[in-house]
Amino acid sequence: MNSSLERARKIRTGGVYAFFIIGSIIMIFPFVWMFLTSFKTVEESMIVPPTILPQSWQIKNFTDAMASLPFFSLYKNTILMIIWRVVCAVAFSSMAGYAFAKLNFKGKNILFSLVLIQMMLPSQIFITPQYQMLAKVGLTNTIFALVFPGLVSAFGTFFLRQAYMGIPDEIAEAAYLDGCNQWQTFYKVMAPLTTASMAALAVFTAVFAYGDLMWPLIVNTDLKMMTLSSGLATLRGQFSTNFPVMMAGSLLAMIPMVVLYLFFQKQFIEGVAMTGGK
Repeated sequence: MNSSLERARKIRTGGVYAFFIIGSIIMIFPFVWMFLTSFKTVEESMIVPPTILPQSWQIKNFTDAMASLPFFSLYKNTILMIIWRVVCAVAFSSMAGYAFAKLNFKGKNILFSLVLIQMMLPSQIFITPQYQMLAKVGLTNTIFALVFPGLVSAFGTFFLRQAYMGIPDEIAEAAYLDGCNQWQTFYKVMAPLTTASMAALAVFTAVFAYGDLMWPLIVNTDLKMMTLSSGLATLRGQFSTNFPVMMAGSLLAMIPMVVLYLFFQKQFIEGVAMTGGK
């Protein structure tokens, strides 16, 4: 009896491991294919049936990608956009989240309902009014144009509101009794207690900003003012595409996110667990 139960447990555990291994291979395969294609010739990348390994490793694809795009400007624009979007999202979302969680004011529920409605709507519907606002004041093709949609974050407001709601009200009351006003209670007492949530929001904001393609492609038409994602889109031809060069450019564009993940992988994992728990 015990041996049959042990065998069934091993089979079940092996099935779970096999499922996750297959899932991991499916997720990793596109990155491996991109890496291998970046070293192929154009003919090898389009041959049918496809070949996995390149016959000769073409380093020239990377030099062609760097010659086709101003990668220094693309890196600079992307990094500045990420930094400013993270700063604005964390600062404004923290203040708004604290207000919705701990303060009582007229119209609080209505305003928070608007935040939730904004989360439910697709972001694409805001592109036209946001572009018209920037075009009327002549701020297209600027770094501010890239940051503009991320000045406030509905997701960040909701996320940090949940974090502040998890802090007992007695802590804020104790700070008030010690002589702190509302602003001092926020930034000296309450905000430091949500640093883990702020770090998670910063990582998610950076990832979302890095992957944003449509908005940078629309608002900045000058190649030197584009981001990595929108710049890579210009490598795609109308009738034919040099896929090895595009894959080489994609590998070069992955560097900021790889570095970000290596430094903040703990916060990223905690953020995923935290949002799932909420």
